Amino acid sequence: MLSAFHPTKKSLIKSAIVLLDSHPSSEITSEQVLELSGISKGSLYHHFDDFSELMEYALVYMFSRYVDQSIEAFNQLLINCKSPNDFLTGVKEITRATQSPAMRNMRIVRINAIAQAITNQRMRNLMGAEQGRLTDSFTDLFREAQEKGWGSKKIDPRAGAVLVQAYTIGRVIDDFTPEHIEMERWFQLVDLVIERVLCAEVSS
Repeated sequence: MLSAFHPTKKSLIKSAIVLLDSHPSSEITSEQVLELSGISKGSLYHHFDDFSELMEYALVYMFSRYVDQSIEAFNQLLINCKSPNDFLTGVKEITRATQSPAMRNMRIVRINAIAQAITNQRMRNLMGAEQGRLTDSFTDLFREAQEKGWGSKKIDPRAGAVLVQAYTIGRVIDDFTPEHIEMERWFQLVDLVIERVLCAEVSS
């Protein structure tokens, strides 16, 4: 997302992201971003309509950065796996990494971004384009897995791409409950989805 931006715009977004890692978006001020980035106020308003737009870009980047990491992990898995069972094992390992309790803050950041986009048309447009890119990437990976014979050909690739993202971000439901489900029980359920739905032909 950031690679195509002007260096000044990129620096401002990166500084906002650093602050978002430790502060709620509502507590971050333009002065903090400018001080951290070393960029002038005039430059900020040259690249963004207002400070809110800068924060929207930062939130959308945070929304997608962990998903991009998962996409790259799946891509490497497809490149390096030598057998269907290797692929199945690798998918389960990636799932455990992305859905672990350690990723709780990531899930909360993503839900927060979605919530803000609901009432903010400008951010909704930005989020929609970014989510479309992420889903397209997962769709391509799912299709490649099908071509290798490692993904179920009964599933529409785009539907599979949405399902994988949905059950990952959906873990946030348990993040807020006083009594959490045992992670191994959750992983057992997700493993069944992977084995019997997403990779049915491999595990049968």
